[in-house]
Amino acid sequence: GDACRGGLVTKQDRIEASTEELEAFCQRMRERVLKDDDYELAAVLAETLIFMKGALEEKRISINRLLDMIFGSSGTEKSRKIMERIKGMAAAERKKGKKKAKGHGRNGHEEYTGAARTRVPLEGFSPGMACPDCHKGKVYTFSEYSPVLRITGQAPIQAKVWELERYRCNLCSKVFTAKLPPEAGDKKYDEAAGAMVANLKYGYGVPFNRLEQIQEAQGVPLPASTQWEIAAEVAESALPAFQELRREAAQSEVVHNDDTTMKVLDLMPQAPATEPEAEEETTAPAEPEGEKKKGKKERTGVFTSAVVAVSGERKIAIFHTGREHAGESLAGVLKERTVSANPIQMCDGLSRNLPPEFKTILANCLTHGRRKFVEVAEAFPEQCLYVIGILKDVYHHDAIAREKKLSPEERLAFHQKKSKPLMDTLHEWLTAQFAEKKAEPNSSLGKAIFYMLKHWTALTLFLKVPGAPLDNNLAERVLKRAILHRKNSYYYKTKTGAAVGDLFMSLIQTCRLCGANSIEYLTELQRHAAEVAADPKKWMPWNYREALAAKARDGPKG
Repeated sequence: GDACRGGLVTKQDRIEASTEELEAFCQRMRERVLKDDDYELAAVLAETLIFMKGALEEKRISINRLLDMIFGSSGTEKSRKIMERIKGMAAAERKKGKKKAKGHGRNGHEEYTGAARTRVPLEGFSPGMACPDCHKGKVYTFSEYSPVLRITGQAPIQAKVWELERYRCNLCSKVFTAKLPPEAGDKKYDEAAGAMVANLKYGYGVPFNRLEQIQEAQGVPLPASTQWEIAAEVAESALPAFQELRREAAQSEVVHNDDTTMKVLDLMPQAPATEPEAEEETTAPAEPEGEKKKGKKERTGVFTSAVVAVSGERKIAIFHTGREHAGESLAGVLKERTVSANPIQMCDGLSRNLPPEFKTILANCLTHGRRKFVEVAEAFPEQCLYVIGILKDVYHHDAIAREKKLSPEERLAFHQKKSKPLMDTLHEWLTAQFAEKKAEPNSSLGKAIFYMLKHWTALTLFLKVPGAPLDNNLAERVLKRAILHRKNSYYYKTKTGAAVGDLFMSLIQTCRLCGANSIEYLTELQRHAAEVAADPKKWMPWNYREALAAKARDGPKG
């Protein structure tokens, strides 16, 4: 090639050499009879070989990244699996001593908390009666019932038809109709139906059309258009809670943020008409081509951003879809902040993740830095395993701090004692790779090293500030909810549809982070819409049960 990204081979260095000349050069090398200009040829050949090796490594890494984008990641970022892959361990060796993963196998009856339970009496028995078998002893109630589980299939949204008996007078023709029983309710679609539709669509990625097909197959038709009307009505009842959720998130001590691409048809660029309408005479004349003002290119992308706010054990997820990047969406949340102290912000190293109008204590994601070494581990096994090994120990220390439930200050002291020496050693090693020319700056390994060094202060904030997280994994996991919706529904049709999706994803994901039942929560928000609108602070996912209990104690008013 005429140029090398590392600066080794340039157009000026290029030497034209035919196959015959190269064969003659090799013969002179063998006979150790070299000409004065043979050194230049040897240097260019060596530099070209180095360039080609780096180019092939970069190409292989790029292909692996492309495969992960198309088919999904193989999930092999754990240190043990990376080492196994690099060392080429046999499958039998990998399986040896492997523990069974949690969550696999049969569930006991106690796991079915939502199942209806019926006590079945043993006919012909009563406490104290004679034993019908031995006829000597007496039987008494055993301490435990013997559970038998039965599982049935049914439509997600069920229906019940109340057939009211009617009579008509044969003289005056007046019609008499039976009264609807109280359990029938006064709504065609009750609160639980609305909560289920919203959760299936925005919590579990079931598109309206797919749910329509399921319902129709079960004999309980529910058109997609009707599902949208139901969801929009639920969103109206839940809006005060969502607005309060944003206010609560703005006051948090730590905020994570990230974004992903999304499609909103109303926001997509429209193709120009084939025959544009003539402009009115009052329109100003167009500027000459050479006199057009230079300005910023109009942003055409659409993104869904996730902000995860953390205060102590409480976690809040806020979604926003629009043209704003993650940093701008975070700024929209922080506008409602009344706390004077600046929050700790965890994100990756992209500048678009920073809120333009607010100052934060910036922390960068250590997992992002580690991932760059994971991607090039096969090309540079020794160096990458060294980095991954050190970071593995740091994460182990953080796991111990979580297990011991250390306070932020205690966790900081623990990391300074255990992790700081490791990170200092890693920084010295990273710096030495460039200083001692052990790594080419423009190679894939060099880029990974450069990223770590460039963001070192933000990557190691957990060693300086109490409560600073190590990575942005929390926001990435939350953002998968929007990615699941995009994979199944492909897009939002309108900005209103996107806003409704953001509302439901925020409430549903916050329920999961708080350990609340999102279907029950949305149901109660509808049943107590007036109370929620009056005082939404009492109806958050982490305290709405207390509001329900207080209402039950007070009883119906009036």
